Amino acid sequence: MGILNVTPDSFHAASRVDLDTAIERGLKMWTSGADWVDVGGESTRPGAESIDAVEEAARIIPVIQALRAANPNGLISIDTRRAEIANAALDAGANMVNDVSGLRDPAMAALVIERGCAVCIMHMLGEPGNMQQDPEYDNVVEEVYKSLTSAASKLVESGLDSGLICLDPGIGFGKTLTHNLELLHSRSDSDYSILWGVSRKSMFAQLLDRQDTEQRLAGTLGVAAHAMLEGVDILRVHDVEAHADLLTTLATLRPELS
Repeated sequence: MGILNVTPDSFHAASRVDLDTAIERGLKMWTSGADWVDVGGESTRPGAESIDAVEEAARIIPVIQALRAANPNGLISIDTRRAEIANAALDAGANMVNDVSGLRDPAMAALVIERGCAVCIMHMLGEPGNMQQDPEYDNVVEEVYKSLTSAASKLVESGLDSGLICLDPGIGFGKTLTHNLELLHSRSDSDYSILWGVSRKSMFAQLLDRQDTEQRLAGTLGVAAHAMLEGVDILRVHDVEAHADLLTTLATLRPELS
């Protein structure tokens, strides 16, 4: 899954695009090996300030419409916490809702059920503005996946096909480095697909002393290799081509993994 940030303030500066360049970059992600292009119009980095729905829609709807027109069969997800934005994005051609707030808004769950669309449920402790202020858990793996599977089960009970649901433990979203590593060491045995998003995140500043996001690709690729060995279903990444090369090489060396 390629990350397409139509924002001026995402944490990795090289990932920021405006309307004029977003379409070209999204199309290149597909040709470089991405299955999904994940379009987002609001940064949810630690400390980020929210924007209003009007601004978010203005950033992402034209991009989704253009990507859909250019590639009728390409898979597009909408990275949003707002049900109204998700609904507009689905109308514009998106296939999946990627909700970093974990369906905290009941209207989002209702929308997903009504539309019968794919959904990624991510775990986040608190809000982007405060999520990294001393996050605490008794057992991070148990608590994160209990929260995620509870939300997923409610969707299934309401009629959504379980095959349309994936779970994201939310690396870096209300977690310390220790929490992140515990989650990456403990892939859930749930019946749902699993998505990991670790690309160039601040955990590599702590783990590898790579303060600049431009220095974090090697660490990101290391996690990607581990993810493939662990059977993770989707990787959300900035660097599609590098990940496609890595995964192709691993699949060649270890064909049982492909």
